[in-house]
Amino acid sequence: MEKAKKKIQNLSTSDMHTLSMLVTRNNLAASLGQQYGGDRDIYQALGYPTELTYDDYTARYTRQDIAKAIIDRPVKATWQGDLEVIETDDAEVTPFEKEWKKLNLKLKIATKLTRVDRLTGIGRYGVLLLGLDDVKQTEDFEKPIKIGKRKLMYLKPFGESNAKISTYEDDPNNERYGLPLLYDVEVLDMASKASSVVKVHHSRMLHILDDALESEVLGIPRLEAVFNRLMDLEKLVGGDAEMFWRGARPGYQGKVDQDYQMTDDAKDDLKEQVDEYENNLRRIIVNEGVDLQALAQQIADPHNHVDVQLQMISAVTGIPKRILTGSERGELSSAQDSGEWKTFVQARREDHAEPDIIRPLIDRLIELGILPKPKETYKLKWLDLFSISEKERVEIGKGRATALREYMSNPMAESVIPPKAFMKEFLGFSADQIEQINKIRDEGLSEEEKAMMEEIREIVTPTPEKEEPEKKETKDD
Repeated sequence: MEKAKKKIQNLSTSDMHTLSMLVTRNNLAASLGQQYGGDRDIYQALGYPTELTYDDYTARYTRQDIAKAIIDRPVKATWQGDLEVIETDDAEVTPFEKEWKKLNLKLKIATKLTRVDRLTGIGRYGVLLLGLDDVKQTEDFEKPIKIGKRKLMYLKPFGESNAKISTYEDDPNNERYGLPLLYDVEVLDMASKASSVVKVHHSRMLHILDDALESEVLGIPRLEAVFNRLMDLEKLVGGDAEMFWRGARPGYQGKVDQDYQMTDDAKDDLKEQVDEYENNLRRIIVNEGVDLQALAQQIADPHNHVDVQLQMISAVTGIPKRILTGSERGELSSAQDSGEWKTFVQARREDHAEPDIIRPLIDRLIELGILPKPKETYKLKWLDLFSISEKERVEIGKGRATALREYMSNPMAESVIPPKAFMKEFLGFSADQIEQINKIRDEGLSEEEKAMMEEIREIVTPTPEKEEPEKKETKDD
């Protein structure tokens, strides 16, 4: 007992942090699925694991379609289109904007950010290794970044499994207290196919986590909350395939006639025929004295059961079911689902991609002198998710053309609603668009037609009567 106490006293803050997390996870795992004071364990009955590891999530992501969609669909939607980092809205390119474009083109930064976002979702965190020019040998990774203007050579994304936290900052007076100090990064040598572990200092890492609660280091894996549903879905889909495979070819029941005596040779011959039939070597069975009857096929449609699981997954992840299953296009498209999905992706950009990934990276590059310091606060310009498509643009044009035709066909329309008011209130044009339309129209008119249009405007739009100015009172009055 005394030895155990001494061991605990000698533990570092990093070791205590790790031990505390393990105890918490074990206590949580032990309580999952418990009912009636522990007399019933639902997790055990249904085959759900109580403890999940990074390997469990990776296996699901690698081998299960819906699990991969849960991770990939939001990431792909978030990073779709060109990502511009701008300093001003002026047409002139600033030095900061020029260097960012050059660096992005050279290192394919957007692709690396997409990859690290996926890795972050699979585990509890992801990291982005900054490959700088001050590293001359492997041991240099363990040292803090040298002060001075640095050059970025590469970016490498790693998941939790290949970038384990080695030690935490245990100085309570340090601003990074409780945060990672060193990482054990597993690097694969493609030539020898052997891997080695490299110690990397936190200053060379961009630590990224998603869906964090109390911890500033560990987030919640995106598949954790739906892991049981993914297992249920696998049972349903796999069971359906197995049910069809076994039920599509009916089994047979043989009934031997009571007056027939089957010899051993007849039994062996019948058995051989059945084996050949079962293995697709024979389609006809010839026998005597035995009545073979096909058993009833038992094939059920699992659609409703699968749909329930997908609805539960959609409710937790926030991904509309049509988007999750890849049926968001064509006749199955839903305007409501599309709007909710765009809102979800936009919120993900603002709440995760910008503050957790892009801005920390750009700020670090500015700090290291890799990017010049902008004179103004830089902004991120994403692809506009809510811009209308070409099809929607055509439909709007058709509606406006129909409304305009009805308006022009009524000779009294302009006296009730002036053209400018009609274009603004009914056709939805802005003031600039109305001005541009009038300009284009006037440019195509002859002088005689312009004069006629002015006369019509004066007739249709009466000028207000001028009020006589009030007489000022004089002393004589």
